[in-house]
Amino acid sequence: MQHIAVIGASLAGLSAVRALRAQGFTGRITVIGDETRRPYDRPPLSKDFLAGVLTEDDLSLEDTDDLAAEWLLGSAATALDTTANTVELADGRRVHADGFVIATGSRARRWPGCETMTGVHVIRTIDDAIALRAELRPGGQMVVIGAGFIGAEVASTARKLGMNVTVVEAAPTPLQVQLGARLGAVVAQSHGAHGTTLICGVGVAGLTGQKRALLDSDCVDRVTGVDLADGRHLPADVVVVGIGGIPNIEWLQGSGLDLGNGVICGPSGQTNIPNVVAVGDCAAWHDASTGGTRRVEHWTGALERPAIAVAALLSGGLDCGTAAKAPYFWSDQYGTRIQFAGTALPDDEVTIEAGSCESGSFLATYRRAGRLVAVLGVDQPKLFTRWRRQLAAAPVVV
Repeated sequence: MQHIAVIGASLAGLSAVRALRAQGFTGRITVIGDETRRPYDRPPLSKDFLAGVLTEDDLSLEDTDDLAAEWLLGSAATALDTTANTVELADGRRVHADGFVIATGSRARRWPGCETMTGVHVIRTIDDAIALRAELRPGGQMVVIGAGFIGAEVASTARKLGMNVTVVEAAPTPLQVQLGARLGAVVAQSHGAHGTTLICGVGVAGLTGQKRALLDSDCVDRVTGVDLADGRHLPADVVVVGIGGIPNIEWLQGSGLDLGNGVICGPSGQTNIPNVVAVGDCAAWHDASTGGTRRVEHWTGALERPAIAVAALLSGGLDCGTAAKAPYFWSDQYGTRIQFAGTALPDDEVTIEAGSCESGSFLATYRRAGRLVAVLGVDQPKLFTRWRRQLAAAPVVV
């Protein structure tokens, strides 16, 4: 291969470029991104950047390495022709390459029908965070839809800035899918301990708004509250929607790639087309522990997995034989560090190895058929690191 195009200019795309150079690729690399900004770190957007502690410069992911890559920013990829080996961009340009790394990520899922209502926000980009930050005022009423990690982090930040916050979760327990019902409920107790109202087991029926006159005499819908499925109404000055992400793969329709909930990949990120691999939030890699494919939407996966995919790409689409590490993520909420590694299922055996749920600081393990499959640490960073090493050495449970 003489020229490789990396489509997606966030962490996964940048990691792919670094991996290409580290693995000896000396040819031409073109990086295509829909945002005009260079690669930046997303986890702080719901925390320190939202609070105004970090600046845009602090979020930069680039260092002094000379990657000798060409950057085409500000124009999204709109089509991939795997027969002609070209990528078409929104501005009409076409890029021909010998190999392709798909790293187009995901976008935040918005509340249907309220995409243009002012006061309703998602968090995915710097611009999202800047727009939300402008509306965070002490004493204001915020409703967060979704008690996942993004929703919980935004709620934590807003409480620290003096807002009144209510979090609404349709599931009976927050983080039930990620942590299981028991420990999801334990971790969620931090909301109430810090003055956030948590409502679980009730869906959202819709958002309410009103017309407000602007200086140019036009009118716009401004959110005023959230209607719950049980008939309750929650007044709101600001609503944050944290109900997951949608993989950015629509532009790949007709490319010949297998698509599902993401780009369908083997265990090394290889697709059904030998000169195309996929990484990051848009990629659904084969997961040996479940036998299916899954998207791993975590920072560490976007950092580490591209090296595996690049090795597969440079070998002509072959499985490189290097197994991806167990998924790992962390979250900072109300001054507490939550760390999780592995994959938990509802029937896993959960054991508190250290600390206690009552104290709010503990280390828990998940076992399946007697074998370690996941580890959760709450304010236990050193102990979590030791158990994570044990997890990495444990046999895969299918």
